[in-house]
Amino acid sequence: MATKDTDERDHSHEHERGHEHGHSHGHAHGHSHGVSEDADRRYLTGALILIAGFMAVEVVIGFIAQSLALITDAGHMLTDAAAIVFALIAMRIAARPAAGPFTYGHKRAEIISAQVNGITLLLLSAWFVYEGIHRLIDPPAVEGLYVVVTGAAGIAINIVATWLLSKANRNSLNIEGAFQHLLNDLYAFIGTTIAGLIVWLTGWARADAIAALLVAALMLKAGWGLVRDSGRVFMEAAPTGVRPDEVGARTAALDHVVEVHDLHIWEVTSSFPALSAHILVVPGADCHAVRLDAEQMLHDVYGIDHTTLQVDHAVSEPVAPVDAHCADPHGPVHAGSARASGA
Repeated sequence: MATKDTDERDHSHEHERGHEHGHSHGHAHGHSHGVSEDADRRYLTGALILIAGFMAVEVVIGFIAQSLALITDAGHMLTDAAAIVFALIAMRIAARPAAGPFTYGHKRAEIISAQVNGITLLLLSAWFVYEGIHRLIDPPAVEGLYVVVTGAAGIAINIVATWLLSKANRNSLNIEGAFQHLLNDLYAFIGTTIAGLIVWLTGWARADAIAALLVAALMLKAGWGLVRDSGRVFMEAAPTGVRPDEVGARTAALDHVVEVHDLHIWEVTSSFPALSAHILVVPGADCHAVRLDAEQMLHDVYGIDHTTLQVDHAVSEPVAPVDAHCADPHGPVHAGSARASGA
């Protein structure tokens, strides 16, 4: 039997060779981020300072102007600031090395942060929909000029903050969650400014409530996306774009492979896919060579580098029964073209 943990010298050499090849494959699920975590922290911290400072100003002006759109934006900016704080905390926790019961380290803290960001967007969108409908029915007097000036300033602030986060590693759901908060806030300020112009020039106060409802719809869309994607990680689903049946069939098609079963593909955290499988090969075949071929294929085609492959010789015709090797097999069996009697 050959596993990834045996024949360590061969594997480490092959692993290094795989990384030298880079990730020029169709599925971008590798570990390469392109920016360092220190750079990510700087970008997030810069955005946090901008957002927190402007939010305080906007809250005051929103109440003075009686503008739900401005208050909506301020509430959204509060979640922006919280999202960035969560992201920074999660990055620090995730950087802790694996120890004790946490064999993968604390990397999934970033997914918790993404889920919290998504849930807050959903809750806020529900509240703003309620308030927006109420103000459509009974619109208060809105100071349009205040809204226009504050909205224009908010657009400038959010453009800079969004640009900062766009330079960070958005492959991380944690950072993507903070980015989506800021991007939606930018759209919100654009809508708020347009609504303020309408109120200022025409006196139609309901434009403010309509702008708030449009922002709430954007928040709902972004929040659902974050909750859905982070939920996939928690449920240990295969990464988006990776089909386990296809992976199993491609692995089974390798030379000397009789069958593949107990195939599991999941994400430890965003951009960190992992895979384990049991591979049966024809008697007399080189188990270590088959394992290395499978690892190389998984790296080149799917960008999966963290693999645990158990490779055994098949013992019967036409294929070895799964329960001969596994007490409690999971998932479908992928039969290869090879047979237990030979290649």
